[in-house]
Amino acid sequence: MNPLHDGDPSSPAPLKLVLAGGCGGIGRAVALEAQRLGMDVVILDLPASIERHHVAGLPHFALDAKDPDSVERAMAEAAKQLGGIDACVNLIGFMAAPQSLASTSIGTWQDVIHGNLDAAFYLSRSALPYLHQSGRACLVHIASGLGAWARPNFGAYGPAKAGIMLLTRQLALENAPTVRVNAVAPGAVDTAFLRGGTGRSDEQAVPSLDPSSYGQFVPLGRIAESKDIVGPVMFLLSDAASYMTGQTLHVNGGTYMP
Repeated sequence: MNPLHDGDPSSPAPLKLVLAGGCGGIGRAVALEAQRLGMDVVILDLPASIERHHVAGLPHFALDAKDPDSVERAMAEAAKQLGGIDACVNLIGFMAAPQSLASTSIGTWQDVIHGNLDAAFYLSRSALPYLHQSGRACLVHIASGLGAWARPNFGAYGPAKAGIMLLTRQLALENAPTVRVNAVAPGAVDTAFLRGGTGRSDEQAVPSLDPSSYGQFVPLGRIAESKDIVGPVMFLLSDAASYMTGQTLHVNGGTYMP
């Protein structure tokens, strides 16, 4: 799936890409790289995220990923804008304050599961009809290493991301060979996600972990930056990953080695 179009009629047209959650730190980095590669990109995100982190030169449509009707409408708007959808990257998700499962309230559990796992299901369900029409389609979910490597006090977030990894494999089986479905599972990334989340906070809160001290425990010696996640996402969108589906790429500097 070559995202570029060099003017040769035999070359594939630019990839039509939807970035759900594209105004977040990782999302903006992916959007800029997709622009550089000549892809046609539409961003879907919360209204507050779009207002705060509008990516210049790209169309944006608002959605509430917890509301399946909102997701359906936004995906339809994106497909109309692009003239179809070849690929979708789901970057939507958030984490509650650190707490054990035993101390997690029912409301917090439901909120985190709804805003991560349920949102991934809604987005997948709304994107797949368009992807099946593409002929060169792929869907990429952003999961988390915490979905495979249990750590204390991550409450509902770890189980939600574990669900996204299994959702990825289930979707890969059910939609092959027409649509490839894969995931990227980052470790901690130094973005607003650690400070309350884009669109859900003022992004100025004390981070849930200290980025500098965290790097001391990473074999590669530092916490990840947004750009570290861009390459794996672009790989999964490309022809180089054309024989990959149902896979999760762990990108964590060596902290977790499955």
